[in-house]
Amino acid sequence: MTLLLAGDIGGTKTILRLVDATEKSSPQTVHENAYHSGDFVDLVPMVKQFLADANSDHPQKACFGIAGPVVGDTAKLTNLAWYLDCDRLQEELNIPHVALINDFAAVGYGILGLESKDLFTLQDGKPCDDAPIAIIGAGTGLGQGFLIKQAQEYYVYPSEGGHADFAPRTELEFQLLKYLLDKHDIQRVSVERVVSGLGLVSIYQFLRDRKIATESPDIAQVVRAWEQQAGQEKSVDPGAAIGNAALNKTDNLSEQAMQLFVEAYGAEAGNLALKLLPYGGLYIAGGIAPKILPLIENGDFMLHFTQKGRMRSILEDIPVKIILNQQVGLIGAAIRAARL
Repeated sequence: MTLLLAGDIGGTKTILRLVDATEKSSPQTVHENAYHSGDFVDLVPMVKQFLADANSDHPQKACFGIAGPVVGDTAKLTNLAWYLDCDRLQEELNIPHVALINDFAAVGYGILGLESKDLFTLQDGKPCDDAPIAIIGAGTGLGQGFLIKQAQEYYVYPSEGGHADFAPRTELEFQLLKYLLDKHDIQRVSVERVVSGLGLVSIYQFLRDRKIATESPDIAQVVRAWEQQAGQEKSVDPGAAIGNAALNKTDNLSEQAMQLFVEAYGAEAGNLALKLLPYGGLYIAGGIAPKILPLIENGDFMLHFTQKGRMRSILEDIPVKIILNQQVGLIGAAIRAARL
């Protein structure tokens, strides 16, 4: 039996999965559990508890997707006081091979293990098996990355494309850019400040403060509570409230904010596609897209994805899919572990 340990490690929650990869074509989950990350001083005691609960043979390989930067074989979590080192993990967990990868890199590997039911197709395009694959995902931030095929095997590469400049295209977006520059007293605005969960809230604040639409009492209460908690642990999620109101068409301001968000998201996905020409597919990851699927599939996202002048016909040939399976990072960590 070939056992792999896969982990999706976040500042709030960690999910661990033990996988039997004896049959490479159909790996099976042996045991899985989720833990509150803050309940543990380190990953090691969490994994030891998980393996004891699994009551199974010991894994030979492990890979953990980390919500934070990975430098060499070490990682420090962004929102958790854990410092992880592959050599230490191998020794203390008695696992011969351990790898740490960024959580968005884990999503990249996970694409290779997805099934058709895990995806929603926005554009069929004209897929090419040997072409690059692109990933973009709005969530807490804006992740971007890509996969390149080498000797019949895809390799995943990270990117910091979410920190590239936000490129306004309309008068309203130019006003949004100026609003963000002034509000934060900064010299430039990254696209992540617009296309992300916090970006959606910023768009809402911009439309509200410019009095472009009337604010409803219910959403106003959530947003005000969030604004008053600046620098504190947040107890409300204004992005979710705005998204739900837009989906249910119960608040005009939220609908307009989401419209601007979807347009900017589609435009940035198109920018990434122009740079990589990912005829292997452009995959939309992150937690936001599946939650607002009706607002993305109505055509506005793809309209702004392809709205690139003379390059329109090129972008119309690129397959575009939304990842529905929110455990894609775990799948990717297992695939990376198998390669160790």
